[in-house]
Amino acid sequence: MPTSTSREGRPSFLNKWAYDALLWVMTVLVDLFFREVHPRSSWKIPRKDPVIFVAAPHANQFVDPLMLMRVVRSEAKRRIAFLVAEKSTRRKFIGWASRLTGAIPVSRAMDMTKPAKGKIYLPDPDNDSTLVRGVGTDFEAKGFQVGGLIVLPSVNNVAASSEIQEIISPEELRVKKPFKGSVALEQLTAKASTDAEEGKADGKFEGTPFKAAPKVDQTEVYDSVFTHLNQGGCVGIFPEGGSHDRTELLPLKAGVAIMALGALAANPNCGVKVVPVGMNYFHAHKFRSRAVVEFGSPVEIPDELVQKYKAGERREAIGRVLDDVYQALVAVTVTTPDYDTLMLIQAVRRLYNPKHKKLPLPMVVELNRRLVKGYAKYKDDPRIVNLKKSVLAYNKQLIQLNVRDHQVEYAKLSVVKIFFTLLWRVGKLLVLSAGVLPGLVLFAPVFVAGKVISIRKSKEALAASTVKIQARDVVATWKLLVSMAFAPMLYTFYTVLLTWWTSVNRVQGYVPDFVPLWTIVIFGYIFFPAITFAALRFGEIGMDIFKSLRPLIVSLNPASGNTLVKLRRRREALAAEVTEVINTLGPELFDDFDKMRIVHDPFQDSKIIEPPSPKTPGSRRDSDTFSMDSDSLSPIQDRRTDASIGGGPSTSGHLPRNDSLKNLANIGLFSTPTRARSRSSSGSGFQGLQGGLKLQGLTPLDSSEGMDEVSQKIKGAMRERRQRRRSGHEESETDSAPRTPGSEGGGKKEV
Repeated sequence: MPTSTSREGRPSFLNKWAYDALLWVMTVLVDLFFREVHPRSSWKIPRKDPVIFVAAPHANQFVDPLMLMRVVRSEAKRRIAFLVAEKSTRRKFIGWASRLTGAIPVSRAMDMTKPAKGKIYLPDPDNDSTLVRGVGTDFEAKGFQVGGLIVLPSVNNVAASSEIQEIISPEELRVKKPFKGSVALEQLTAKASTDAEEGKADGKFEGTPFKAAPKVDQTEVYDSVFTHLNQGGCVGIFPEGGSHDRTELLPLKAGVAIMALGALAANPNCGVKVVPVGMNYFHAHKFRSRAVVEFGSPVEIPDELVQKYKAGERREAIGRVLDDVYQALVAVTVTTPDYDTLMLIQAVRRLYNPKHKKLPLPMVVELNRRLVKGYAKYKDDPRIVNLKKSVLAYNKQLIQLNVRDHQVEYAKLSVVKIFFTLLWRVGKLLVLSAGVLPGLVLFAPVFVAGKVISIRKSKEALAASTVKIQARDVVATWKLLVSMAFAPMLYTFYTVLLTWWTSVNRVQGYVPDFVPLWTIVIFGYIFFPAITFAALRFGEIGMDIFKSLRPLIVSLNPASGNTLVKLRRRREALAAEVTEVINTLGPELFDDFDKMRIVHDPFQDSKIIEPPSPKTPGSRRDSDTFSMDSDSLSPIQDRRTDASIGGGPSTSGHLPRNDSLKNLANIGLFSTPTRARSRSSSGSGFQGLQGGLKLQGLTPLDSSEGMDEVSQKIKGAMRERRQRRRSGHEESETDSAPRTPGSEGGGKKEV
């Protein structure tokens, strides 16, 4: 239900306080679950006016809205009222929390599907694919309504459905659109079906079982949304209709378009905007995983579409808005047709980073997105086909050796260094185990309960869903919910036990008699959570060390050590091949390929002829930096020959300088966006830029006219320099005092 409001139409103070308090508590749990949470392009969030946040993919059931609420609250100081499935609000805690945060419950037809009597089939699929005929059905019964749904049985976790357009008779109706997919055609006609025998009687096809859902009236929901938007609030929606664990975006529901168009039709001056949000997770269901929440440019609804919507041409207006929103979501998400393709893209991305630089997490997402775009266009190219086979074979060998890609580099080390490295890490692991074991033992009941219950709930969700693959989207949610319920109970039990032990014999005499029992209670509620948190931190480091032991042992084994050496050489050749293919095909796909860089290409170092440039103490080498400018790159930045994929999320192709690369996964700490590192540590150069000199990226010279123009500008700059020297307005310079590139007094002109 919508939030209660004050007379001015704004959320009341109590609601604001309750929203922030609940969000802080849930944020602590989210911070414990995720290792890193990075917002990207949060500066694109409008600081005023109504906003509809459209988030996808919906890969983490109740965690997604918490993540988005937390980022928007910390970055833009705004609160979101989410649309929540009415089915979810029936759960006690979820319903209480959703009411506290002003969520708007939405009834979904798919949540109301029930098995129907009889079977259905298509009598004439070739000429009239929307006509459905039943055997033993009663389409005029209460469960069937115009606008309701007919849902076919799920096959491979996908179920076809269509909306009822007309009920003709108890055994005949017409749907609005034909059922999609060859599987649905087989179910309704038995054509090319190997399992059709069970639907036949005496050799005659009698149809397939089905489910029906009534029409859902969403008038109250839209009224609540329009009221909230007219008050200048923010509404959040997951337009795919429900959470899932697929690697591609599901078809968007029309609700977001109706909300935007309806709000503008009712109040043209409300200024509502649609902000796309990409929820990019790395193993979303796993404990201590990572995430990037990326915001796209706000989508403004053209007045032309609002007028069409008001004039009754709603289908066209809604369709065009949905297309715009879908394209905006594609620009901020990493979507692939299947899981195997996603694994291929991630393997190529690792190979395309030959220097093993630690890329910022948002940059990893951006690089994955560009690789997906390139693969989608060139996947049938013979070079890509051969490269795919090589990468998959390399991945298969990694799995056989049970090592990770970055661990292949251990083959470079000498046997002596590997041996002492192994001893050192085993020693560190033993020391860390002393800090992990107490918390692990104390908190083990919660871990076990969370694992068991999340698996059971995922099976239930998979059985009830038509789109989930393994129902991993509910795992993280239930792990958090179980921890919220069981952890306080467990800490209370341990505290009571400690207090009782103290009252009996003062913990074997270790607690002095003057210590009152109430201090033991306070101590217990502090001590036991602290032990758990210490175990979490030490365990995270210890697990990373434990995973690194396997390749060291493999390197010491004479039988497999040579295999690892060969694998390293194979990786080097494969990395060179990947970079060569990308550098060849990249410029064909992205016009700004050579300008926008993400990963330095070491295989081109021998071809670089750099003009001598003075260095200042402490300045970083070009090969150790990444381009982060939002509008242009300086001429100095543009000298490198780098491996790159331009184009960006849609057209820009690079990370804006004012992107937030901070990690929000720090309990209670929301720091300001970090500034991109300067290319030089010279203070004068930075102040020179502040003084008004604007560095712009070099543009390609495609014609003799362009070269002439540059020559004229250079000559003009030199002429001006000579005149200033003669007039005495410029101080003398010596060759022994080189200046920092971009510093004041260099006489540098814009070209």
